[in-house]
This record gives sequence, C-alpha cells and structure tokens, in this order.
Amino acid sequence: MQKMPPPTDLKPYFLVLEDIDQEYGGKLDWPVFFGNDHEVELDVGCGRGLFLFRASETRPGTNFLGMEIDYREGRRSARRLQKQERQNARVLGGDANVALDRMIEPHSVSAIHVYFPDPWWKKRHRRRRIFTDEFVGRCARLLKPGGYLHSWTDVEEYFGVISGIMDHHELFTKEEPPAEVLPEHDMDYQTSFERKKRKDGWEIFRGLWQRKAL
Repeated sequence: MQKMPPPTDLKPYFLVLEDIDQEYGGKLDWPVFFGNDHEVELDVGCGRGLFLFRASETRPGTNFLGMEIDYREGRRSARRLQKQERQNARVLGGDANVALDRMIEPHSVSAIHVYFPDPWWKKRHRRRRIFTDEFVGRCARLLKPGGYLHSWTDVEEYFGVISGIMDHHELFTKEEPPAEVLPEHDMDYQTSFERKKRKDGWEIFRGLWQRKAL
C-alpha cells in the first residue's frame, strides 16, 4: 500500500522530516527556515504545544522549533500557532533524534527544552526513553557555548536518571532550576502536562544545565 503524503494545510507551521529533505535540502538553515537571524530554541517532544504557544508570544525575538513524533499532537500544536500567526514558531513531525543527528548545524541552538518526556514505565521499554548518553551528546553538539538544556518531569525515578547523566557530563554545568510559582491563570504553566499534574497535587522535578565553553 502506498504511503500517503502528510496534509499540507498547516504549512509552514507543521512540517515533517521529509519536507526538510525535499524543500530545504535536508538541512535546517535557521535564517532560511525562519526568515531571520534570531536565536533558536528547540522543544523536544512538544506535545500539545503550550510551551511553544506561550514562549513565542512572550519572547517574539526568539525562534522556537517544536519536535513531536505523534503527528496528531504535533498538528494540534501547529494549529494553535497558525491561528495566532506566530511566525517565530514551527513544529516538526518525526523522530527528533533524526533531526538532531543530521539536519541541524553544530552550535547553532541557544536552548533545548525537554519537558515531561515519556517515562516508558515497563523495564523492557526503557530503552525508548529520550534521555540517553547519545541524546545528551547530541544536545552538547548542537548547543552554543553558554546555551541551556532544560528538563522537567513528574517521575522522580526518571529525573534521577536524567540528573545522573547530566550532572556528570563533562560538557555541562548544573545550574539552579527555576522555582515553582503559583499560576495566575489556566495557561500560566510550562506545559499542559504540568498543569494537569500540579492540579492533581504531583511534585514536579526541574533541572537546568549549561553548555560549557568550547
């Protein structure tokens, strides 16, 4: 059965890896992709896109690219951006590791955000977790010196894994994460998942690490 191409109604707010290959020569050249030379931040596993939506509004001088393997969620996120005509935010559908490996120039990203990554609860599935030594190596290669990696989760065990990798990595320095603040309204959360968990009384574990100088 022939694979159908993804819908194009949300372009350029929602693109897939094949679009980058076909329309951009397989490379995310940021000034070409966004049409300006502003700083770029990545949101790996952007889900429904609350972070992208809020950050693109409050920080119009920064470009944001969300990455989401679930096309349905990615398109939902992109649709919100399209309605507000947020020119500084996009969503890329597909495996983020593929994009990080071959589509992005080294030291061209100012920050990487990984919020509430799938914990893959079953032990036999944990190899699918995004946070591995290889993933952190990709982040170190793409981040500019002085850039930041942010990661939050409600799973204490997974945060221990993340911290164990990050705190001892030779190219990162552990920094003080942002303190929890009371939201002023229902959109005043980092992600929709954070909103759900905090309303249910869950503790949120926050991590922040800075890329060392070359």
